[in-house]
Amino acid sequence: MAKVNSITIQPAKALRGEIEAASDKSISHRAVILGSLSEGVTHVQHFLEGEDCLATVAAFQQMGVQIEHPKPGELIIHGVGLHGLKAPQKAIDCGNSGTTMRLMLGVLAGQNFDSELTGDDSLVKRPMRRVVEPLRLMGAKIEGKDNGNFAPLKITGQKLKGILFEEKLGSAQVKSAILLAGLFAEGTTCLNELVISRDHTERMLKEFGVGEGFLVEPIGKRTRSYQLCIKPPIVLKGKEFSIPGDVSSASFFIVAGLIVPGSDVTIKNIGLNPTRTGLLTTLQRMMPEDKKDKFLNFNTAKDLMKEPVGDLHVNYRELKPVKNRVLAPIPFLIDEVPILMVACARAKGISHIKGIHELRVKETDRIKSMATNLKKLGVKVQEGEDEVMIEGTTQPFRGGVELESFGDHRTAMSCAVAALCADKAVTIRDINCVKTSFPNFFDLLEQLRK
Repeated sequence: MAKVNSITIQPAKALRGEIEAASDKSISHRAVILGSLSEGVTHVQHFLEGEDCLATVAAFQQMGVQIEHPKPGELIIHGVGLHGLKAPQKAIDCGNSGTTMRLMLGVLAGQNFDSELTGDDSLVKRPMRRVVEPLRLMGAKIEGKDNGNFAPLKITGQKLKGILFEEKLGSAQVKSAILLAGLFAEGTTCLNELVISRDHTERMLKEFGVGEGFLVEPIGKRTRSYQLCIKPPIVLKGKEFSIPGDVSSASFFIVAGLIVPGSDVTIKNIGLNPTRTGLLTTLQRMMPEDKKDKFLNFNTAKDLMKEPVGDLHVNYRELKPVKNRVLAPIPFLIDEVPILMVACARAKGISHIKGIHELRVKETDRIKSMATNLKKLGVKVQEGEDEVMIEGTTQPFRGGVELESFGDHRTAMSCAVAALCADKAVTIRDINCVKTSFPNFFDLLEQLRK
């Protein structure tokens, strides 16, 4: 350790071994939400013990849901049904978790009590209007800074009505908030998903027994466009299930295995939901033609909560630069763009990634944070409002520098992977943010060193 809340990463000769990445963050959040709103007991294994997901647990405990935590990674949720939540006695603190805040807005808007959502210094600066506005169309009363765009947000419980809403952002959080609010609305709530996003909420609603009250149908002849309709009354039933590994968390080790010469890494039990594997598709397209068939051996052998799960095996490969036309759809890899930027920095030539304005309003401005850190490592980077250009190199990065996480877990972990390819040790400052999604990340990274 170089300083308190900092870590020094030494260059790696190779990474070898077998690990399990952190449990899926998105599914962990939704397991707590739907388990709490179900009738009966939900027993969850392999829950993510990150600060963000624990914020969701604490939120429902504040509203009277009994959630036992017998050991790390295990939850026993005693659901109270759709109408059993109680008014919290104080503001619900979502910490740094945008998922908690945005999805809780959908849950709280239709309750028969008032509530308030707040968060840390970072979360209260992140925009919420994309969720607030469609909920207001349903009759929700939500007040906050800049007309409800920023927390703290005060929610006055209201009777909601079903609407037809066109979702054009490709945001799973917007979609999920509307569907959750639809559970409490009068009439049918339909959402036309014109830009498809991760579909964990839809899969889990079906698993929790939403049944005929939930329909998912293609929109005409359009590809990747669906209408989702939810029609109360609905009863959710408790479940027993295990959460797969998070492909977003695995992505750091996937890229590390690709860019550190001599590496050979296996990552076990990873969720391979097709709406989440955009990085894998993009990396495959960055491979030379004669190497693609040997890249990323998929072994899909399980199915948890209707989620395809398998093992990933990856080893060192030279990469080609990526152009926007060979990228997977951005919503399928939006969380992985920071680590994709590291992969591009190791691909000789100029890579161009467009359509990533969403990164400007994450835990930090991830375009700026990654561009700043890559430049410190000696990489040539040009950033635009909605894009980034990276001139990759196969030469070692410039070591002996200090990088900043900017309080963002994905920036911190991406920088740690980049540091493995430097010519000297690299220090990363402000790494406590990694606890929000991947508490043992640095331990696993050290475990793979050879």
